[in-house]
Amino acid sequence: MRTYLYILAGITSALIGWNLGQFAITNLGLSRLIPEEIILFPCIAISLAVGMVINEIFISNPTRPKINLRIAKIPILIAVGLGIIIGLIFGFIYQILLFSPIPGNIIRPLSWLLIGSSVGLTEGLTWWWRSVEAGDRKRFRQRLITGIIAASGAALVTALFFELIRSLLSQINNRGFEDPLGFSILGFVLGLVFSITNSPSYMAALRAGAGFEYKGPNYGDINPESTTVNNHLPSINKSLLKFVSKSRTSEIEEGLSIQLPATGTIRIGSAIKQPNRKGGSDIYLPGVPLHAADIVLMQRKAILSPNPRHFDTIEVNGKPLIDNEDIPLKHNHILTFHSLHPGGKNEEKIYRFVYYNRFLDPQA
Repeated sequence: MRTYLYILAGITSALIGWNLGQFAITNLGLSRLIPEEIILFPCIAISLAVGMVINEIFISNPTRPKINLRIAKIPILIAVGLGIIIGLIFGFIYQILLFSPIPGNIIRPLSWLLIGSSVGLTEGLTWWWRSVEAGDRKRFRQRLITGIIAASGAALVTALFFELIRSLLSQINNRGFEDPLGFSILGFVLGLVFSITNSPSYMAALRAGAGFEYKGPNYGDINPESTTVNNHLPSINKSLLKFVSKSRTSEIEEGLSIQLPATGTIRIGSAIKQPNRKGGSDIYLPGVPLHAADIVLMQRKAILSPNPRHFDTIEVNGKPLIDNEDIPLKHNHILTFHSLHPGGKNEEKIYRFVYYNRFLDPQA
């Protein structure tokens, strides 16, 4: 469904951009003052960038349309501004190419390449203002470069189809549908590649929920007599884990998302990790068993492996575990860890996480 929506958004946005360009060229008569490409390039770049931005925001949060509309305002304005600037620049570049000795059959594919790369650049830059993931500069650069390369590749594929269509239509002396058909193909291919490159399933994360509310210097509701409780606050092992947002501390707070590695094992418990020593908890939760569970991470897969001695301190989606069998984690699974009373019974104190196998921007 995601891919279909991206393709539909791509085709619709491309045709809207082409029609806007034709309206400005024909109805407003701007072509008498400005070369057509300098008008058409910004229209296509704006329409496709805005279409992809809106599509991604609403796909990421399909149940929150009001929030999406509020969040989308700034990215849309930025997409329009960047689309105008980048479209004009690439339109002028195309005009320079027209006056060069480069043959027309090479300039046409280059024009598609310029349109595609302008869309990829505009869409990638607007991501900075609509995603908490973009706080990771490495991830932002990776996505921006990937988006530009993918969009440029999509444009080159479109150029090949376009040249084939030109040759076929020229044989039947009917070229009226040449441009709209070409831009429809561009939108189709761009939608397809953006559905892949913009896929939010690149990493897993645990979002901290109940139990991590800030209550001052210490969490006063933890029993100080418990053998596994100490004065430390819930925290992560920063040598292995990090928060998605720009948090410099290792302490876990409500609303923060803990980025999990692509592969490996994450230990959850109350055993304190000692410097330069093996063992200890990668996600430290005061009051829970020393070793409550592990999260075993494989490529695009995660498994919750409870400690056989303490599986009864864990809930998944509100249901207490009845055995220590491994549980494959799915997107939006809610994991609850209970603290222990010195007598061995579960206390009221809980720590709750929401597992993500993809980020639903902008709520990630």
